[in-house]
Amino acid sequence: MITIEFVVILLCLLTGTRFGGMGLGLISGIGLFILCFVFGLQPGKPPVDVMLTILAVIGCAATLQTAGGLNVMMQFAERLLRKHPQHITLLAPFTTWMLTFLCGTGHVVYTMFPIIADIALKKGIRPERPMAVASVASQMAITASPVSVAVVSLVSILAAQHGLGHAWGILEILAVSVPASLFGVAIAALWSLRRGKDLADDMEFQEKLKDPKQREFIYGGTETLMNQRFPKQAYWSTWIFFAGIAVVVLLGAFPELRPAFEVKGKMTALSMNLVIQMMMLIAGAVMLMACKVNASAISNGAVFKAGMVAIFSVFGVAWMSDTFFQAHLEELKLALEGVVKSHPWTYAIVLFLVSKLVNSQAAALTAVAPMGLMLGIDPKMLIAFFPASYGYFVLPTYPSDLACIGFDRSGTTRIGKFIINHSFILPGLIGVSCACAASYLLVQTFF
Repeated sequence: MITIEFVVILLCLLTGTRFGGMGLGLISGIGLFILCFVFGLQPGKPPVDVMLTILAVIGCAATLQTAGGLNVMMQFAERLLRKHPQHITLLAPFTTWMLTFLCGTGHVVYTMFPIIADIALKKGIRPERPMAVASVASQMAITASPVSVAVVSLVSILAAQHGLGHAWGILEILAVSVPASLFGVAIAALWSLRRGKDLADDMEFQEKLKDPKQREFIYGGTETLMNQRFPKQAYWSTWIFFAGIAVVVLLGAFPELRPAFEVKGKMTALSMNLVIQMMMLIAGAVMLMACKVNASAISNGAVFKAGMVAIFSVFGVAWMSDTFFQAHLEELKLALEGVVKSHPWTYAIVLFLVSKLVNSQAAALTAVAPMGLMLGIDPKMLIAFFPASYGYFVLPTYPSDLACIGFDRSGTTRIGKFIINHSFILPGLIGVSCACAASYLLVQTFF
């Protein structure tokens, strides 16, 4: 019966991914219904705390976008890239990494892709080199951002472990995930410097240039934010957003700054979940009032829409998986406890594969990490293998990868004949594996 129930979950995940994040959340509801009404399992608990924290973060980031703050950040990033075009392959991934790190979502970097392609082509650099690793870097930064859905989810999961071992805070998680993520991106970028043929030696590319229309299409367009002027309120919103992030990190680093309340006879500092929710709401409110933001336009932005889809996918997937794992916790412990304790890297493999199935780092974490804790995995291993939550580059179906392919007019960033041999697979594998290795060493060394 456990096997059949697990197959039902897998079928729902596989079917849901065909329809994107919304489809994943909706079809997970079908799986939940089958588990409850057909197999008689008691429904688990939906991740309400995680969803509310994500909602607060998305509301703040969407307000920032509406105020023009995201455009300010991207203009600054473009200025850096155009100042050093010869180093585009190294600078592009760190630029997209930083944008995601600051905003908490990789969906903010789409505007950078045509700019990266334009700079590479004008410098005679194969666009695939900077573009593929830039797309990968934008997603790897999610595990390093203090306001990303994935980090918020992990903070919530570890905070809910009810005193099992060391109490991990957001600052300790970031102290591991930020350098590990940067290390993975750096190695992937260095590898990308020599990938593929130079444009002058690429016969397929040279054949395209023989057609005047193709040549005009490849070299004709110029994407830029350099000449745009933004109102002063756009700059204000950027600094307000940064201030909100800084307060979150400060309160995470110094729990004594948070108010304490008596819980079950013990004084406990206000949880970081609630701190993040409060500060993101406050930052969004200050932007709304001080930066002349059109409140009705906030929900129409790309960040808000992408964030709501993420909430919905986390809702459905986590509720369905929690129902299964709670019902069979004892059986799973007997079968898997010894394996995951003696070989904790198996947790990383499961997390990596599930992230591909659900196309979301946060959804993968909310489905797999609580199960790992239940099976007795040391909580620090969840942090050590946090980078493994990014596995959806394996098949080129994620929006950022597809957008990257579409913006590369040279055609060098592409999906291969056998699907799996696409432009993102090697930088992704290099980046994630190196980040996991660095994260594991940091955890073992300092904690």
